[in-house]
Amino acid sequence: MKGIVHSIQSLGTVDGPGVRFVVFLKGCNLRCKCCHNPDTWERQGGKEYTAKEIIDKAKRFKEYFGSEGGITLSGGEPLLQSGFVTEVFAKAQKEGINTCLDTSGSVINEKTDELLKVTDRILLDIKYTNEEQYKENVGCSLSSVLEFLRLADKKKIPVTIRQVIIPSVNDNEENILKLKNLKEEYSCIDKIELLPFKKICQMKYDSLNIPFPFGDKKEPTKEEMDKLARAIHYTPSKQNFR
Repeated sequence: MKGIVHSIQSLGTVDGPGVRFVVFLKGCNLRCKCCHNPDTWERQGGKEYTAKEIIDKAKRFKEYFGSEGGITLSGGEPLLQSGFVTEVFAKAQKEGINTCLDTSGSVINEKTDELLKVTDRILLDIKYTNEEQYKENVGCSLSSVLEFLRLADKKKIPVTIRQVIIPSVNDNEENILKLKNLKEEYSCIDKIELLPFKKICQMKYDSLNIPFPFGDKKEPTKEEMDKLARAIHYTPSKQNFR
């Protein structure tokens, strides 16, 4: 089986714990208005890899992973290539490499259970905390994402919740309270990361000749992010401001 890959980051530090070999897959079922990677939406134009080829590349950097690092498969939406991801993760675990799935949780099918058996950690992108915003700004239902979270909780897989904070959209107390409530409800959630909305992706939309739906939104300030961080009682993500 071959997977369709958009790009590979050899030594990533923001897509899961520690230093990680990050594989960005092609293809996404969503059209999020805040998406930073519209170039991963379509499956055309990617490069095909076998699971063995991915693991052989990852093994070259194993000495940098330490006790926390490993391999992360992201997207696009990696659940659209569940069979391939499962094969990569199974081979990674045989090599003693930690596995991390970076996903929207919007795709559940007969392959999901097998994939979760070889997944050590999940980065779950919960974009909003209400159904109306999900349908309007993402193109799927929040209920499907919560169903994926329930599966992870049942299997006791550690989950990091990630959410991009967009001024005037989800930078409010109600949203933060709902995220906190999720953490209390699901024991698998051990961390919440709030990430600032960035418009550097505008150039990607321009190059693809498609409009950026949230191009008129402003980026949150450090002070605004710090205020939300204090409200949720966590340390801001290290990728917030560079």
